[in-house]
Amino acid sequence: MTERKMNRDTIKYIAMATMLLNHIAMVFMKPGTLLAEIFLDAGYFTAPVMCYFLVEGYGYTRSVKKYGERLLLFALISQIPFCLAFTSEGILDFVGMNMLFTLFLCFLIIKAMKEITDPVIRTLCIAGLVFVSMFSDWAILAPVFTILFVRAGNSEDAKKKAFITGTLIFGGFNFLGGMGRFSLMTDVVYMLGSMVGPALAGICILFLYNGKRAEKNRKFSKWFFYWFYPVHLTILGLIRIFE
Repeated sequence: MTERKMNRDTIKYIAMATMLLNHIAMVFMKPGTLLAEIFLDAGYFTAPVMCYFLVEGYGYTRSVKKYGERLLLFALISQIPFCLAFTSEGILDFVGMNMLFTLFLCFLIIKAMKEITDPVIRTLCIAGLVFVSMFSDWAILAPVFTILFVRAGNSEDAKKKAFITGTLIFGGFNFLGGMGRFSLMTDVVYMLGSMVGPALAGICILFLYNGKRAEKNRKFSKWFFYWFYPVHLTILGLIRIFE
């Protein structure tokens, strides 16, 4: 059996890099070009990775309350940078809620799944949170992966099924979104391209992740992952405005 050599921080750094490529494509590149599509599809690696580690972190954290508070705080910090980067014309418009807000909703989904005992109330709460995610980045995708990962628990087989199911659902949504806009063949190509990122995320976590954090610079990595999001969005937004 091949030794698993990728730790959690390494995979998260890769996720930050692919997210940056996705955002560069969205802000600066002409839609539909080959390079833009490659950058966009690479970014779909990020959401399943962050959802997986959100679920894992929920189980490991010393304080669930502080974990949720950090997510909400950085979601608020990131909102103006998010709108600054993705405003299409002018300086600043509201363009929806940012990815960290979606992760906060996913955090609440985990909490509901683990702590609400009444099945009807639990289902209604989860459905409501998934609905709210439709107004934010990573809509539907992140909540679906989160739900699948919580249900998978520690079972390796269940995790494999979760990644496969989530990837197929995401591809299906992209296919449906392209119907009427593209030819059937083009739509299939876009669908398959969108599934590459989540599939690679599954490969990294299922076959390469050793279940550990990096030995060095743990505190730096922890805060880097929070601050990278608003900082890089601010930089992209300023470049967009002044280019």
